[in-house]
Amino acid sequence: MSKWTDKLPDAAREYIGNRRVDEVECVIGDIAGVARGKAMPAAKFAKQTNYFLPNSIFLQTITGEWADSPFDAFTEPDMILEPDWSTATAAPWTADITLQVIHDAKDQQGNLVPFSPRNVLRRIIGLYAEQGWKPVVAPEMEFFLTARNLDPNQPVIPPMGRSGRRAAGKQAYSLSAIDEYGRVIDDIYDFAEAQGLEIDGILQEGGAGQIELNLAHGDPLELADHVFFFKRLIREAALRHDCFATFMAKPIAGEPGSAMHIHTSVVDTKTGKNIFAGPKGVETEMFNHFIAGMQHHMGAAIALMAPYVNSYRRYVPDFAAPINLEWGRDNRTTGLRVPISGPSGRRIENRLPGMDCNPYLGIAATLACGWLGLIEKKPARPEFTGSAYIDSDEIPVNLGDALDLLDEDEALKEVMGADFVKCYDSVKRNEYKEFLQVISPWEREHLLLNV
Repeated sequence: MSKWTDKLPDAAREYIGNRRVDEVECVIGDIAGVARGKAMPAAKFAKQTNYFLPNSIFLQTITGEWADSPFDAFTEPDMILEPDWSTATAAPWTADITLQVIHDAKDQQGNLVPFSPRNVLRRIIGLYAEQGWKPVVAPEMEFFLTARNLDPNQPVIPPMGRSGRRAAGKQAYSLSAIDEYGRVIDDIYDFAEAQGLEIDGILQEGGAGQIELNLAHGDPLELADHVFFFKRLIREAALRHDCFATFMAKPIAGEPGSAMHIHTSVVDTKTGKNIFAGPKGVETEMFNHFIAGMQHHMGAAIALMAPYVNSYRRYVPDFAAPINLEWGRDNRTTGLRVPISGPSGRRIENRLPGMDCNPYLGIAATLACGWLGLIEKKPARPEFTGSAYIDSDEIPVNLGDALDLLDEDEALKEVMGADFVKCYDSVKRNEYKEFLQVISPWEREHLLLNV
């Protein structure tokens, strides 16, 4: 093997085997979590230590427009992108032997670019490290397989299963339902194995064609990288079988939305013990403070966990989505759930993030709220028992309100990074303004001749 391939993780080297690498994709995630970057011949990649992209990629909206720069004149200076070799992995759906490598974004003085979402998460992990703590997370990914939708004016519909019938909803945990699109699932498993990505389990969710994929707990940055890779992997697997995979929060009217639940615990780096569990397994004050931080700051963090106008269609009472910041033990109606576990596995499940959020930012925002709670040491509200499917003014009802709440939370902005929040706000307000200029079919149907 050549020198550069010696730096690759075991899974990437195993994928290559004795074959020659044809191409390397140099990848970075933008504000939306879209993979941006350059592809180049492997021979060229082997000869360079970095490459360049303009910092304006973090001002590009989901529609491809450019938000106003909140900084100095919009001159688009180049960033220096350096490979993080630990992320190198296969792109097994390509016709040739291709690798993907996530890159770190630095400015020309060698500093991490503060508005790169991956750097935001790294910054918050660093805040924990300064206190002698190590956060541990486990994301759950929900998504829909759908029939190909070639006309945006037409509604999204479920895919055709192997039986020749369209996938049906209300079949949660049904093995027969998930077997309907078993060939897509098989490719997801095969691609994940080739990439060295671990799947903890796959199950049928409540929506028609809706799947949940669980990841094992681990390091927040590594798990965010994995979700970033999985989104692309799953889309490619679906396309092989004439359907789409979508991570929209609410792609089909009348069906449940798709969440990215995030399980979080915190370990003391000296003792290796979960700080949420004290002697004899009792819940600690830190456990209570972490919940309090989420209750005090999550309203503002919703702008990061629900980043699009469609995201707020998921927060509907009695539709399998939380609409509150209450907490409860093994209570799926609360926004903050404490699952059944032993003391060492005690954790808090944040059920608010949608699957449409950038995984780096969804995890970063969760950890930021919890960190603020640990530092501020405020008490959490009492445990909520019974059904918490209630209206709550703590959860914003649209993207504009969410961005206003984020702008008002000075503590959260400081933790996330002021420059990042300015950049994020500019992008999201641009997207929201674009949305408000679109006239929907509902408006034409009910207002055109009636008002």
